Amino acid sequence: MARPSWRRCRTGSATTCAEIKRFILVQYHQGQTTVPRLVELLQAIGLDISKRQVVRILTEANEAFVTEARDVLRAGLSHAGWISVDDTGARHQGRNGVCTQIGNDAFTFFATTTSKNRANFLGLLRAGHEDYVLNDQAMRRRNLAGTVIATLREHPARHFADAAAWTAHLEVLGISGLTVTPDPVTIATEGALWGAVVAHGFLLGAVIVSDDAGQFNVGTHALCWVHAERLIHKLDAFTDHARKAKERIRALVWWFYADLKAYRDAPDPRRKAALKARFNRIFQQRTGFLQQQLGFLTRHPPPSLQDGQVGIHRSAVTAPPLSRFARLAGDRPMATGTMGLASSAQKASRSDLS
Repeated sequence: MARPSWRRCRTGSATTCAEIKRFILVQYHQGQTTVPRLVELLQAIGLDISKRQVVRILTEANEAFVTEARDVLRAGLSHAGWISVDDTGARHQGRNGVCTQIGNDAFTFFATTTSKNRANFLGLLRAGHEDYVLNDQAMRRRNLAGTVIATLREHPARHFADAAAWTAHLEVLGISGLTVTPDPVTIATEGALWGAVVAHGFLLGAVIVSDDAGQFNVGTHALCWVHAERLIHKLDAFTDHARKAKERIRALVWWFYADLKAYRDAPDPRRKAALKARFNRIFQQRTGFLQQQLGFLTRHPPPSLQDGQVGIHRSAVTAPPLSRFARLAGDRPMATGTMGLASSAQKASRSDLS
């Protein structure tokens, strides 16, 4: 008896074809199954399919997935009260790459790029839009010289369709030729990118929670509570007195964290005031070798004390390996898009069940 052929399937039942393609995509992108093993699995269950056909399924006609991932990001950024962000690096063929995660308890988005600077992050927050916008939010970028701000304000142009138009505008105004520190082109570009984020209605009033990496310090920013505690956890204690002091502070921190989670679920003004006072007692005490870390945390209170709806920690995420993304998808974010959609679907499912 002849085995079912993928070539015949494409001209036969559309439903069966779609199910096979869905199985291949899920096994590869979410199940992390390699192409050789995937081909062996499909052939073992009776499907006549070649490695070339599997690779073609993974790399061709995937625009719908990429578009859906972009739409999920736009919806998430438009309605989120907070987002958590992180990135991880990988190398492929001698090149550095970065996978950035953006999300909260309702959605997840992954994007793989070749840079991890602030301009790259702001570009991702535009959610597929390519424009640059000069508005009040753009002009408030820190470290931008007053003369540069005045030059930008005097020109009537406020909206630029893409990077080429924005770069040409800076050259016309003479900003590109300035040789000062910090670089006014970099600062102005970051401002125009943030202006575009706001102009599209993204992250209005939302808090960005991160591990305090500089590229994520935009808008209203808060430090991830789990990463904050690591400042204490990673310290080396060499005496019994220091070890006891360190463990005592860590116990107080996690006790406070447990109560903070309870407050997040049921915010109350009186409880908020009590938690703030308790926060100050823990982090303003004199502890010798812990003083510097506690002082930093005093200046960065947990986000739930600023907004009861903000997540106080970020769930662990696993970014898809860059090597697999680069090998099969080129410059198209197919792998990261599929991973993000799968994670968002799981969160939506948990939300429906709760």
